[in-house]
Amino acid sequence: MATSNPKLLIISIFFIILSFLTLQAESVVEEGCVEETSSCNDKAKALTLKIIAIVSILVTSMIGVSAPLFTRSIPALHPDRNLFVIVKAFAAGIILATGFMHVLPDSFDMLSSSCLPENPWHKFPFTGFLAMLSAIVTLMVDSLATSVYSKKSNVGVNPESITHGAEPDREMASTVGHFHGHGHHYEDKLASGAKQLLRYRVVAMVLELGIIVHSVVIGLSLGASSNTCTIKGLVAALCFHQMFEGMGLGGCILQAEYKPFKKAVMAFFFSVTTPFGIALGIALSKMYKENSPSALITVGLLNASSAGLLIYMALVDLLAADFMGPKLQGSIKLQVKSYMAVLLGAGGMSLMAKWA
Repeated sequence: MATSNPKLLIISIFFIILSFLTLQAESVVEEGCVEETSSCNDKAKALTLKIIAIVSILVTSMIGVSAPLFTRSIPALHPDRNLFVIVKAFAAGIILATGFMHVLPDSFDMLSSSCLPENPWHKFPFTGFLAMLSAIVTLMVDSLATSVYSKKSNVGVNPESITHGAEPDREMASTVGHFHGHGHHYEDKLASGAKQLLRYRVVAMVLELGIIVHSVVIGLSLGASSNTCTIKGLVAALCFHQMFEGMGLGGCILQAEYKPFKKAVMAFFFSVTTPFGIALGIALSKMYKENSPSALITVGLLNASSAGLLIYMALVDLLAADFMGPKLQGSIKLQVKSYMAVLLGAGGMSLMAKWA
């Protein structure tokens, strides 16, 4: 757990700075944009639906994120098998579509709302700028964290340990040179595996943070709403959304090979963030108004930041890393299947944008 603190600290500082900028922006905005009246507004009925949403989303989130963690008992879904690569590509497509089709458009809508003043919100594309900045910050954290942890962990194998361990074979004088060749090959293989494991761990932690931020935001929006017509569609869509997104995160946690306790902690935080956001939205429903400038600015900026992070992680750390890796590069047939899985995952999540 200790190794993840510097990385999380850097990203947390980024979001804290964003919050301060948001507060400054709010100070020049007048509250009270008029909300649309609708026959669907029913606070009592909406509260019942929100409680149902908390339970159902919690259960589906736990199923989604936990399912990949138990796949080691199923030989066909072991991380070394082709089927796991295809399922991971499907999950990466879901995360990519979440960033492009759900989070980013929401941010554009909020920060271009007529409830916000013309200057500066309609004069500058804050959503695109912040998403770009978030992707760059994620790249910096991704790169620096990997470098720092590589040095801290002394990734690699001590050549002396391999040499000393091989002394009994030296009696076979004719094979000494052959043995040393294999020793170096084994050392390189172990070092490469350790570095890859380190990358998986960095990816899992950063991806978890991005998903948590966006999950809290969508939960908050649902919890603060009193529109029963909107909530009904959102509950069903978010259940599927969280389950499939959880599968993507669960696959990354599985590859990171954390200890059982850390796996459980990461799965727990993913599962409870959206229900927590809904509960927070219910608690703040009297103060929190969806169309108020302060809410639009805060949620809009957080969505833009989350979108940049999710898009970067999906494209660079999940899709590019796998498709440019030796396993997929060595099989055109597996590449085609994986591309189809990506398109299926991205297409399915894009279709859900109609309701959530």
